[in-house]
Amino acid sequence: MYEKLTPKMDKIIKLAQRVARDYEQEYVGTEHLLLAVLEEGTNVGSEILKDRSADLTRTKAVIDRLVQSSLEDTWVFGRLPGTPHFRNVLSAAIEEARQLESKFVCAEHLLIALARAEGSVASAALAELKITPASIRAEITRRLESDSEASCSSDTSDDN
Repeated sequence: MYEKLTPKMDKIIKLAQRVARDYEQEYVGTEHLLLAVLEEGTNVGSEILKDRSADLTRTKAVIDRLVQSSLEDTWVFGRLPGTPHFRNVLSAAIEEARQLESKFVCAEHLLIALARAEGSVASAALAELKITPASIRAEITRRLESDSEASCSSDTSDDN
């Protein structure tokens, strides 16, 4: 089985790059991916977060507090490099898609991978918001059991 990113996942990655630039950072980290999932807003991952009261404003506040670093005036052009956590999370999202027998890698797979990324800002933020990999996986499974179209298939059309 070959997994590929849905158009929404491509959009999330591009949004993560923009979020990193907004933070005036020279890298894309897990925290930027997490905020991008919420900012994109029409994916299963963002629905799961919002159902657990982890909206964009609350999640951003937690991340801002966790990061607690002063931002430098930095000019960044082009594509931002991903941190090792960023690259590992994308690989883990592919594995999550495989485990859930999905043909595509979607935001919900990314969300599980972000929650599992030990030592990352996103994982710490999700833990503080009391959102665990197990609770995310259980919610995805519940949605799939109640509606076979609940996952990924709605993400495969590009409706930007």
